[in-house]
Amino acid sequence: MWKPNQTGSNTPSTPEPVRPSTPATNFEASPTRPATVGAGANAAAVATGEQATIGKSLVVKGEVTGSESLYIDGKVEGAINLPGNRVTVGRNGQVAANIVAREIVVLGKVRGNCQASDRVDIRSEGSLTGDVIAARISIEDGAFFKGGIDIRKPGGTDLKGGTATPAAAEPVAVEA
Repeated sequence: MWKPNQTGSNTPSTPEPVRPSTPATNFEASPTRPATVGAGANAAAVATGEQATIGKSLVVKGEVTGSESLYIDGKVEGAINLPGNRVTVGRNGQVAANIVAREIVVLGKVRGNCQASDRVDIRSEGSLTGDVIAARISIEDGAFFKGGIDIRKPGGTDLKGGTATPAAAEPVAVEA
């Protein structure tokens, strides 16, 4: 235990990795002292609202629903339904579920269909096996994708409506 009068370094020998987590709520925010948000790729998600995290050692089986963005670094099996929010599958994340969200970012592994009202983003280390329905899709070099892509205009009908024209009717396999 570190004591204030103790000499030497008080920092651990191995630095703590940056974790994508929601910062503590700061009720004393004022114009001269604003509340701070996390830095990095998840700062935009945190700035627009709260973000929940499923850590590396957690396994969730069943349906995940809610009204906040979700960062998954553990395992999820079942269904993820967060229609107005962002779902991010972290580098350690393994998801075997259908995902419905506003925005889906894949850095880990996803097996299941993805439906996004805005966009699906598969990063270079990500892997997605399943069909995608979204207004926009981004697949970086080095990413793995196997499935079909259905591009729908924003505000279009959902899965059951079927009025939007699919951009690719045949399954597409992409591997860089």
